[in-house]
Amino acid sequence: MERPGARTLMRYKYNPPLIIKKIFNNFIWETSNNKILLTFDDGPNPGTTEIILEELNNQKIKAVFFCVGNNIHKYPELAKDILANGHLIANHTYNHKIITKLPGAFAEVEIKRFNEIAEDILRFTPKYFRPPHGRFNFKTQKLMRQFKMKNVMWSLLTYDYKNDLSIVKYSVKKYLRKNSIIVLHDSLKSKDIICDSIKFIAEEAAQKGFEFGEPEECLK
Repeated sequence: MERPGARTLMRYKYNPPLIIKKIFNNFIWETSNNKILLTFDDGPNPGTTEIILEELNNQKIKAVFFCVGNNIHKYPELAKDILANGHLIANHTYNHKIITKLPGAFAEVEIKRFNEIAEDILRFTPKYFRPPHGRFNFKTQKLMRQFKMKNVMWSLLTYDYKNDLSIVKYSVKKYLRKNSIIVLHDSLKSKDIICDSIKFIAEEAAQKGFEFGEPEECLK
């Protein structure tokens, strides 16, 4: 027999609870224009970034890449390709550290070092941030004010990093909405299914009559 609350807990695995969204109401949890926004965490990464960019181009979708600063340092040309294809790059810390486990000064450095490398290599100042592993607290709000950035979370977690397309399909079929911010990953963990995941999301959105938006338009 299903224990009480099991369905609710399962729903929260894919879509964060409303109470959290209300407490952290200055974070961005969904789009502001009722359009879908695709986001990719952890890149750039040789072997997946190229695949993602090609499929996004095929689908005529623009996305946000929450990149890791150290990866930009190692693969600057891939990062430049992301921008050249009309996508947005955002801050996912320099070393992919869980900032809630770091002393305040070290958390600041993780964000600051990313911004510095973005300015030095890519010639732009990041406006958006997403904490690694989605871990945040009230100190994160303070950091966002300090760096004049917006914290972008999500309303649909696909679990693509489990490398199981059936899980992605389940989450998208059940929880895709017209204002969804969707999390996918630019990493080897999702390499085998990432192309099919993008295709499936695009097909499901088309069937439901949803549109994909431009990143800046969605995050106003």
